[in-house]
Parts: sequence; C-alpha cells; structure tokens
Amino acid sequence: MTLPAPTYDLVLLLDMQVEPDVRAKIVADTRATIEGQGELTRYDEWGERALTYPIEKKTSAEYHLFQFHVGDVALLSGLDRTLRITDGVLRFRIVKLAPGVPEAPNMGSGAAAAPAEAAQPGEAPAPAAAEAEVPAEAPLAAEAPAVPAAPEAEADVAPEAPVAEPA
Repeated sequence: MTLPAPTYDLVLLLDMQVEPDVRAKIVADTRATIEGQGELTRYDEWGERALTYPIEKKTSAEYHLFQFHVGDVALLSGLDRTLRITDGVLRFRIVKLAPGVPEAPNMGSGAAAAPAEAAQPGEAPAPAAAEAEVPAEAPLAAEAPAVPAAPEAEADVAPEAPVAEPA
C-alpha cells in the first residue's frame, strides 16, 4: 500500500521595500519550482501585514502561503537553499503538515487562488472550508482557560461590600 505524498506549507515573507516586479518574480519562481517538482494544491496571497517583531528594522512584509505535495524531498532542500540566498526574502518557513490539520484561513484580499478549488466557467465558486463559522483555532480554544470579562464591562456592576478582616 502506497501512502499519499505529504502536504507541506511554505509561508514566505517578502520585503516591502523591494520593487513589486522583483517580489512578483520571487513568487512566480517559487511557484514554478513547486509545480515543476511537486503538486501545488493551494496558493494564497495574504498581502502586506505587520510583523510581530521587527526583522532587519522592517515592521511589515508581504505574506504568501503555498501548500503543496512533495514526492521527493530534494524539492524541499532546493527551495530552502534558493530562498535563503534570494534578496527580498525576509523570512520563510517550510512545515510538514500532520494528517487532519484544519485548512489554512482565507486571510487574503480576494487574491486567493487554489488550483484544486477553481470553479468551472458558469458555476458559482464553492465556499472554502476556511470560511466556515468555526475558526481554525477552535480545538485549542477548548483547552485554553476562560478569559475574564473586559474591565469596562465590569465597571457597570456594583462592587461587592468589603469583607471585614477578623481582628
């Protein structure tokens, strides 16, 4: 019995100070490399987003998500090497997805294009699984402790009577 090829995520953060044509070329080259040696199952352009912390004194980056299947791991080492030496790439991360991981959220500005989900001409596009009412973090929310109400909501409630301490 043959196991299906594993699915990988590549999140690519591009420098916003680099020319738009250079950023587009990096994305096109990455996509061509993946399609040439693997199977691209999803591509999302998440657009410009703030970084959690500055990288090389930059506070924002252009985010891209590639999801793909790989039969030969030589593609992964080739992508790793190419993206490490490419000017304009702030950060990237290649992650092997475990079976059963929920779909990535649709965070793009409408530029999301998944080859597997492309609608046929004359058909209405099917809603993506990421647009469901339950967020991708739902399983983790059950494990997290309850968050107390916001302080401004508690301000409307009368305070309890002070408890006298025993002498």
